[in-house]
Amino acid sequence: MSLYLVRHAKAGNRAEWQGDDRIRPLTPKGWRQAEAIAARLAPLRPTVLRSSTYVRCRQTLEPLGALVGLDVVDEPALVEGNPFEPVLHLLATLPDGAVLCSHGDVIPDTLAALERRGCRFAGPVEWRKGSVWTLERVGDDIVAAEMWLPTD
Repeated sequence: MSLYLVRHAKAGNRAEWQGDDRIRPLTPKGWRQAEAIAARLAPLRPTVLRSSTYVRCRQTLEPLGALVGLDVVDEPALVEGNPFEPVLHLLATLPDGAVLCSHGDVIPDTLAALERRGCRFAGPVEWRKGSVWTLERVGDDIVAAEMWLPTD
């Protein structure tokens, strides 16, 4: 069955943002990406929505939550700067159809760990903002992964 790992959509420029980076929001382009992610994932009947506590991650999943009637639940393991091991645990234990949203450091570390564990990748391995990884799970193992390019 499938799980979905989302890199948050386009947010304001980190260098230009004044204030706590945890509350840096999506840009208008980011909101369009979030709507496109929602339109693509909603027909797949997601079961739970888990997000980094950062505003830009939560906002990336909010349109999907509105479409499918699910709340976006904060997941500290997905926060920027955290190690990949807790994310691997989530991928093994969350229900099929779970959607997780995280950051550009957590996702590549997690993907590299999956590859070391035998996961096969179809297509390019990258993690642009607004990209979605479809992860195929058999038992507790992620055995295949494929990226959907973001809508730009």
